[in-house]
Amino acid sequence: MNAPIEGLPTTRQAGCPFDPPHELARLRETRPLARMVYPDGHVGWLATSHETVRAVLADSRFSARYELMHLPVPGGPAELPPASPGDMTGIDAPEHTRFRQLLAGKFTVRRMGLLTDRVGQVCAELLDDMARQGPPTDLVPAFTQPVPALMICELLGVPYADHEFFQEQTLLLTSTSASMDARGAAMDALYSYLHDLVLAKRKAPTDDLLSDLTTSDLDDVELAGLGSFLLGAGLDTTSNMLALGTFALLTDPEQLADLRSGWCTPEQAVEELLRYLTIAHTGVRAALADVELGGEVVRAGESVTISLQAANRDPARYPEPDTLDLSRRSTGHVALGYGIHQCLGQQLARVEMRVAFPALFERFPTLRLAADPADVPLRTDSNLYGVHALPVAW
Repeated sequence: MNAPIEGLPTTRQAGCPFDPPHELARLRETRPLARMVYPDGHVGWLATSHETVRAVLADSRFSARYELMHLPVPGGPAELPPASPGDMTGIDAPEHTRFRQLLAGKFTVRRMGLLTDRVGQVCAELLDDMARQGPPTDLVPAFTQPVPALMICELLGVPYADHEFFQEQTLLLTSTSASMDARGAAMDALYSYLHDLVLAKRKAPTDDLLSDLTTSDLDDVELAGLGSFLLGAGLDTTSNMLALGTFALLTDPEQLADLRSGWCTPEQAVEELLRYLTIAHTGVRAALADVELGGEVVRAGESVTISLQAANRDPARYPEPDTLDLSRRSTGHVALGYGIHQCLGQQLARVEMRVAFPALFERFPTLRLAADPADVPLRTDSNLYGVHALPVAW
C-alpha cells in the first residue's frame, strides 16, 4: 500500500494563477483516492478524480456535519462545533431538507431569469460610474463586488448601505489565516445584524425573501441564521468569479475575442469559467459507515477531502482540461457542488455572470490589466479563491 500523503497540496505554481496545485494532477492520475494525513494527525482521504468526487457528494453515507469532520488545512480547532441554526452547508437530511424545501421555489431558473433586466440595469449604472471616474480603477470595489451585493441585498431585503460591513465579515469567515476568535466574532456580528432585521420584518414585512420566510415555521434564530448564510454566500462567491474570470479573460485574448464576437454564448462562457476556475476549490465529508469507494474502503469516522478543482480538471471527463475553451460543453462540472448540497443560489449566480461579463467588455472594449499579471494579489488564504484587487484601465 502507498504511504499516506502528508497534507493537502495547496501551493500553486508561480505564473499559473488559474491552475490548481500540480501535485493534485499527479495524485489524480495515480491515486484518485489517496490516504492523507490531516494537520491534527487524523489519517483520512483525498479525492481528486471527477468520478470519485461526484460519488462522495452524491452518497448520503458521507456527512457534511462540521462536528464529524477533520479539517485539511492547518490552524483550525481540534474539534469543530455543530453548524449554527440556518447554516445549510454543515447539516444533513432531514434537517437540511427542511430548509431546502422552504427555499427551492425561491431560486428556480424561471424566477432568477426574471431578474435579468435588473442585473443589466445594475451593471449599466456601475459601468457608467467607472466611465465617469476614468481609468485606472480597481475592478473589485468598482464592479465585481457591488453587482452580486446589490442583487442579494434586494432579493433578501437587506439594506445595501451596510454592504461594507457584510463584506468585511464575510471576508473574515472565508479566511484561512484569520484566527478562530476573529471568525467567530464575524459570525456573531453578522448573525446579530440579521436577527435585528428579522424582528423588524416580522413587525413590518416588505416585498422580499426574508419577509416571505417570516410566514414559515422558522423561528427567529433559524431565520437570522439562514439570512446570514444566504447573504454571505451571495456576496462573496459571484464577486470572486467575476473578478477572477475577468483576470483570466484579459490574459487570454483569443478567448476574450470569442466572447466578444459571439462565437460562444454567454451561457457556454460562464459554465467553462466555472469549471476552469473552481473558486470553491475544496470540501470535506465524513463517513457515517464503511463505504467501498474507488477500490478502497473508507471506514466510518474517516474524513474525505474532496478537491473540486482537481475534479474539474480531470482529463477523463474534459479533453485538454487545463485549457480555457469558452466554446466547450462544460456540463457536469462540480464548481457549484453536486448532490443535495449543490449551490442553492446557482441560478442567480449564472444570471449575474451571463449579464455582467458581456456588459463589462461591451462597455469597455479596450479594457486591459493596469498591472503586471504577476502582481495581481491572489486570495490564497481563503476557502474561496480569487483576487483581492484587479487594477484595470481602458
